[in-house]
Amino acid sequence: MFGRLMPREGRFFDLFNRHADEIVAGSQALAALMSNYGDIPGRRVHVDRIEKVEKNADRITHETIALLHRTFVTPFDRDDIHKLISSMDDILDLIQDVAESAMLYDLQRITPEAQQLAYLNEMCCLRVQAGVKMLTSMDNAEAILKLCREIDQLESDADRVMRAAMSKLFRDEADVRQLIKLKEIYELLESVSDKCEDVANLLEGVVLENA
Repeated sequence: MFGRLMPREGRFFDLFNRHADEIVAGSQALAALMSNYGDIPGRRVHVDRIEKVEKNADRITHETIALLHRTFVTPFDRDDIHKLISSMDDILDLIQDVAESAMLYDLQRITPEAQQLAYLNEMCCLRVQAGVKMLTSMDNAEAILKLCREIDQLESDADRVMRAAMSKLFRDEADVRQLIKLKEIYELLESVSDKCEDVANLLEGVVLENA
């Protein structure tokens, strides 16, 4: 029978928690960018913040993988540890892709739908953070599974928003260049919630295997 407390060899949980904090910081910066896009000087502030947290998260990811190679006894399956930290890192990579694409494409305006998608992503990332922080004890199993269900619902909400946004875009947008730019932004934003769902599925798997 698996112990109720996860073994803490290797500082893996500390690394997971640090990475999850960066994910939330990145999602909040992206939501701020989308919500205040009309503030042209402020755009660069939010983009720079996202780049900084993405670099911090990359370092944590590399540290986690290096530690995995040095650690004999791991808290749970080695492959799951690798998948979890890699999928968490993918979230921030996509967040950075959204911000950089908006700048690269010289996007002049952001729609309410893009703002809503960024908000839903922030809500997903907050739940990823909460779930990761509970991993240290399988006494938290039910709470983690509840968070995973909430992430799944938020991803479904984001998918519906994205489909409606695409429909409106192709129906109403006369500027072809703006249409292409916004289509890419919508797809990238929705991909963030997809990746959060991937993390939720990994968390669920760890709980079900070890609780």
